[in-house]
Amino acid sequence: MNNASKLLISADSHVIEPSDLWKTRLPPSLRDRAPVYKEKTVFQGREGGTNPVARMKEMAMDGVSGEVLYPSLTLDQFGLRDAALQEACFSVYNDWLAEFCAHAPDRLYGIGCISAYHIDHAVKEARRCKDAGMRGLMVWQGPPRDLAFTSSHYDPFWAAAQDLELPVSMHILTGMAYAPGVIGQEGQDAAAKLTFSVNEKLLHTANSLLQIIASGVLEHFPRLKIVLVETEVSWLPFIMEQWDKYCARGAYDSPMTMLPSAYFNRQGYITFLHDPHARLLFSEWGTDNCMWSNDFPHRNSTWPKSREVIARELAKLPDAVQAKLLHENVMKLYGLPAVAPLGA
Repeated sequence: MNNASKLLISADSHVIEPSDLWKTRLPPSLRDRAPVYKEKTVFQGREGGTNPVARMKEMAMDGVSGEVLYPSLTLDQFGLRDAALQEACFSVYNDWLAEFCAHAPDRLYGIGCISAYHIDHAVKEARRCKDAGMRGLMVWQGPPRDLAFTSSHYDPFWAAAQDLELPVSMHILTGMAYAPGVIGQEGQDAAAKLTFSVNEKLLHTANSLLQIIASGVLEHFPRLKIVLVETEVSWLPFIMEQWDKYCARGAYDSPMTMLPSAYFNRQGYITFLHDPHARLLFSEWGTDNCMWSNDFPHRNSTWPKSREVIARELAKLPDAVQAKLLHENVMKLYGLPAVAPLGA
């Protein structure tokens, strides 16, 4: 299979919400508390971030035929401590995203944002997202300490997501550690900035995944799918091997009936963007659970040279493995329709 003929579907791309979206669409009683954002920054400059017609052209330039869509500005709102405001903001975003995806529902696949403070509301919003055509749901990656993923608080939501067949995503940079006003790295030295930007970000991902697995969520909800988004992948098999090793000693009182890695292999997914070391793993691990992404239109994106990056990092893998990573896994996970290649 030559590089130009490969079907590419990104498992993690982004929209760019209008900066005044909440000022104009929140209920009047909440508009004085609406999040305020600056006008577009450099990485938000692509027209396709906000305009779905332009999006189709930009996707074609990158040779990408479909995209799973996550927010940009709304990522910050997972750190809001005002539950009512967060619920209303997410509802506004979900409505806007549904309108965006409706332009090309066979190629644009929305992930709805869910506020989990009040779980009855979370369940209702999950159902509303399903009715609006969303392909999945998203919760905070770093929950408040009093609402850790080990809590039974989330059980009605897990059950609803399972019944609705909507995978649940956790995207980097979402939750209390990234609450408005918390991230302020001015004046920090390079070590402090790197610790927060790399180490702590990865630890938030690993901790949340382990909480979900070890507390029995995937044991009790065996059809629930969990997606780790924009975390890269080469770190994961090592840390799961460590979890397995410690759990195999039998010293932990847990509802798990399998080793942690077995749950992930059955119900977990993870996206990668630019992870050169991962190609060394894919012959033995991850080919059914990993999904390629281009992160468009953020500054880390491989756009418009995604095919060049893929050729450099994945070309030596068998065609069948590439097909899984580049489109088959994401299509299976979200139940996506077959599409013809877009662009070259």
